[in-house]
Amino acid sequence: MRDPEDAPESAEPITAEVIRCDACPVLCRIRKGQSGACDRYANEDGKLVRLDPLLVLQRGSQAVPFLEPGKPWAGNLISGADTFVTGIGATTTYPDYKPAPFIVSSKLGGVDVVTVVTEGIFSYCGLKVKIDTDRFLGPELSAVRVDGEQIGHVTTAEYGSQMLSLGGVRHLTGGSKKEGNVTCDAMLRLANKQPIQVQIDDGATVVVQAGAAPVVNGEREERMRVGCGSATIGIFAKQWHGHADEVIVIDDHITGVLTEHQAGRFLDMPPAGIRVRGRRSTPGRYFKVAEPGLGWGGTDITDPLSIVEKIDSRKAWPGMRLLMVSTTGEDAEWFVLDEKLVPVKQPMPGAIRTVVDRIAENCEPALCTVLFMGGAGGSLRAGVTENPVRLTRSVKDLITRVTCGGAPVYVWPGGGITLMVDVLRMPDRSFGYVPTPALVLPIEFTMTLDAYAGMGGHVDRVVPIAQALQDARFKSEAWRAENAWPLHG
Repeated sequence: MRDPEDAPESAEPITAEVIRCDACPVLCRIRKGQSGACDRYANEDGKLVRLDPLLVLQRGSQAVPFLEPGKPWAGNLISGADTFVTGIGATTTYPDYKPAPFIVSSKLGGVDVVTVVTEGIFSYCGLKVKIDTDRFLGPELSAVRVDGEQIGHVTTAEYGSQMLSLGGVRHLTGGSKKEGNVTCDAMLRLANKQPIQVQIDDGATVVVQAGAAPVVNGEREERMRVGCGSATIGIFAKQWHGHADEVIVIDDHITGVLTEHQAGRFLDMPPAGIRVRGRRSTPGRYFKVAEPGLGWGGTDITDPLSIVEKIDSRKAWPGMRLLMVSTTGEDAEWFVLDEKLVPVKQPMPGAIRTVVDRIAENCEPALCTVLFMGGAGGSLRAGVTENPVRLTRSVKDLITRVTCGGAPVYVWPGGGITLMVDVLRMPDRSFGYVPTPALVLPIEFTMTLDAYAGMGGHVDRVVPIAQALQDARFKSEAWRAENAWPLHG
């Protein structure tokens, strides 16, 4: 990712050899045969061109091959009902007042449908990252850093996952120049499904990549926990019954103790008299049995017996069978109490091993999920209609459907068009950047022609899809089956 101040063409006067790019506020001056600071636009024989072709998605038909500019094409392979023009490679509406670069129409079931297509420049954006792990990554609110620069922070831990919030306008534009550039570059790589390595203050080093397993301090995570310690007790209590006299499921959040737990009581299991450390919540559920860490169940312990506070001789008995296990089944040990009621490690019986393996079987693969989140402001909306609030209302009323590279989005309630999209459901290399710094996101708005006219859209710029592609430099890919078809009907 280049810095606009490092681009030699930025100081060039406008001449026959140099043109000015107006696709973003940087306004690069680009010499013939060279590209701008974002590597997205170039000077081709004195004409500003988008380097990446427009991406068209098709379903149920043969994909159109890549077309070079000026190459004749009859348009016979384009079916409006089965072809969707994405914002990838479409260019932008900057400086705000211009209509979107593509406003295409097609017929679907006799209804005229319009899709407004653009690439939006997002300074107000971030990534929400879900990391499936019960390992301790760092304290909540701790800084997440790349190359020493803070690009985000740790947020809440959810059910078997740790959340990170990355990017946002403060890191992109509110800090130092280096912080903004590092943040933008890290976000761009993550959004384009590439790996990055982050360091969390007072925590772990993590390699994060959308759709891949996290790597924590050099160790690849394999399993997302089946549930907290209490939930694990509830799921497997009946399967342990008759094979173990006590089961303790160690977990950083809620450690479960079978005979105290309601599940054990339902099975009429006698109290085993093993008291674990930590704060007792409801029966059989304990908080903070240890500190967070990379050990058993996301705690800092490596010896499971270290959480045993005492063994009550009035309830425990010699020969009592004790299983201690983590919430993923990766750690498990089997003990039998001797004559002095001291737990002695023994080989694990087959029936117990079967249930431990079943815990592992019920753990889903540990993955990283990356959601782009941003607010579509005036520039985007002005490219759709001269009265932007009508587009917002149309989106909120579910009249207009929003997609990003054809992928479905979630639009937050409340003011504005604040959306989230799973980057894995978007085509590869969907995201770009401008060196302001900001990310560039493909975005499409689809509605009926009547609805578009009703919101005061740029109806005079609507062209049939085949005509729009006749003069465009584009490539096509097959529609992703996991995504709903965005055209109405």
